[in-house]
Amino acid sequence: MPALLLAGPASEPLTLAEAKEFLRVDHDAEDALITSMIVAARATVETLTRRALIDQSWRLVRDAWPASGLVPLPISPLRSLDAVSLIDGDGDEVAVPLAGFLIDTARLPGLIRVHRPAVPAPLRPLAGIALDITAGHGPDAADVPAPLIEAVRLVLAHFYEHRDETGTAGGFPAALGALVAPYRVTRL
Repeated sequence: MPALLLAGPASEPLTLAEAKEFLRVDHDAEDALITSMIVAARATVETLTRRALIDQSWRLVRDAWPASGLVPLPISPLRSLDAVSLIDGDGDEVAVPLAGFLIDTARLPGLIRVHRPAVPAPLRPLAGIALDITAGHGPDAADVPAPLIEAVRLVLAHFYEHRDETGTAGGFPAALGALVAPYRVTRL
């Protein structure tokens, strides 16, 4: 099931000032570089854990409703189901009432239960269903578990220290695995 990012996080888990303090940088010459590395470090931790750290909007595209009625999500933690649409042959979206769905935000990965037959069948055989969700720990860095913030710091430091090297700069610090291990979301 493809997942398309509709809107990334409104903020990052580290501010530029926090990142510069952690990196012990006391000048402004590399602000743009450090800012882009913060984004890359967050994205790396999200990939390692299969979690969105700060709330993001995603669109999940499906061909059909699952026979089990359960849609496991590729992005965690699930915060809300925002919209469901059926896409017709012309690419137009037809809204489906959210009353036909139940979400489980406590489970990782989150689940959406489709109440069949109350929910109509897709209008085309491929990519006929769009589910818009919000996933993340919350809207601010304060909502993200502290070990994941520390993981972002470690990845940021690794990127910063190895920024001039060509080829692979070796693996991440061993501590990164220990920080993210309890937060990894396994696939169903």
